[in-house]
Amino acid sequence: MSDVVIVGAGIVGLAHALAAAKRGKRVTVVDRDAQANGASIRNFGFITVTGQERGIVWQRARRSAQIWREVAGPAGIRIEHEGLLLVGQRAEAGPVLDAFMATEMAEGCTRLSAIAAQDLCPQASAPAGALISTADLRVESRDAIARLTRWLAEAHGVTFRFGAAAVAVETGAVTLANGSQVRGETVIVCSGDDWASLYPEIYAEEAITRCKLQMLRLAAPGWRLPSAVMSDLSMVRYLGYAALPEAAPLKTRLDQEEAEALGWGIHLIVVQSADGSLVVGDSHEYAATPGPFSHAAIDAAILRQYAAVLGQPSAVIERWTGTYASAGGHSIIRTPADGVRLVVVTSGTGASTSFALAEEVIAGLFSSKGYAA
Repeated sequence: MSDVVIVGAGIVGLAHALAAAKRGKRVTVVDRDAQANGASIRNFGFITVTGQERGIVWQRARRSAQIWREVAGPAGIRIEHEGLLLVGQRAEAGPVLDAFMATEMAEGCTRLSAIAAQDLCPQASAPAGALISTADLRVESRDAIARLTRWLAEAHGVTFRFGAAAVAVETGAVTLANGSQVRGETVIVCSGDDWASLYPEIYAEEAITRCKLQMLRLAAPGWRLPSAVMSDLSMVRYLGYAALPEAAPLKTRLDQEEAEALGWGIHLIVVQSADGSLVVGDSHEYAATPGPFSHAAIDAAILRQYAAVLGQPSAVIERWTGTYASAGGHSIIRTPADGVRLVVVTSGTGASTSFALAEEVIAGLFSSKGYAA
């Protein structure tokens, strides 16, 4: 019998496994697939701190980035690059960057002139200057999640049962599709956007739907980025910037000039892999069951955003889609039964915030301290 049974081996489940194991708990993780195959590996692997919503979400991102740095070496996870270069393309972006630099969220950030931005990243077009942050980092998610799983098993004694679909949860037990049970004093359900199997009524109450994204990998362009890159569209999507009053004029201009991109939820993120290839995205479409097919028009629109910032894109060598649970707010934490928690990150920030969120949940379960929902 385990102290903690976790349903779901994505990043949210793994984060809870780590937080519980660090408290000396015996942990078992069950997952319906043979390996993590959902949102946790279908993303940039970009641990985004800069631009996260002011307050608790930004604080969670800062703590989570710290934990990523702590576990990366022991787990054999390569940090591909660190930092974020947020480039200003339009005149209205400059005041947003300046206003952000006046907040506590600018810790570790430097405001760059257009010339300084060009010196740092000659490929980047930043007429309104840029912001460079040291807080963020990037891992190769499709590799990092597997390595984190192995390390949790080897270094922390976490037991993993893959290919084991949970069909029911009660106090002290998880029932699997084959009729067997995995017993534990505490059960934490981290099932992401799968609401058909467990607690569909809670997902309905919380108005959780799915967000579908499209992403691309470009061939190595022959140069290296100094960090991840974002641009104007990110300043009106990420609440750390968008909630600033100075963002309103930029939003008005983008509504006029980039209606198509905004309609598809596109904002530019570019990160680089060890082989030099670039991961580029992304878009956001919302539906209970999004179609599985990529739209060529959306890929083309993403590449136009890339070209406006970094020039002619190299060849597309890979395309994929992903989905994640989406609702208002950062996450939900519910107690459907004694000793049971349902934890769902509903903001698309699982890689960026889950380690800190898990610490809060585990502290709430195993100490007198509460946790923030």
